[in-house]
Amino acid sequence: MSKRIVEVFSAGCPVCEPTVELVRSLACPDCDVQVLDMRTDAAQAKARAYGVRRVPAVAVNGTLAACCEGAPDLQTLRSLGVGAPA
Repeated sequence: MSKRIVEVFSAGCPVCEPTVELVRSLACPDCDVQVLDMRTDAAQAKARAYGVRRVPAVAVNGTLAACCEGAPDLQTLRSLGVGAPA
């Protein structure tokens, strides 16, 4: 069984940290949580490819979460499967 890839785009700042903590608290063994530091070229390139316009932002299996037009929220992340077995 493959893992669900949950990418959190963060600037490493106090504004982003609650989202990082939320995703980590929701994650289950089938979730591969990756925190991408927007201060790196690789994270910036991936963010552009996903259409990230602000941080924090969350993508699940390569799809930017709709909640990331604003701040990510618990209900939307759960609807994407974060925290549930794959």
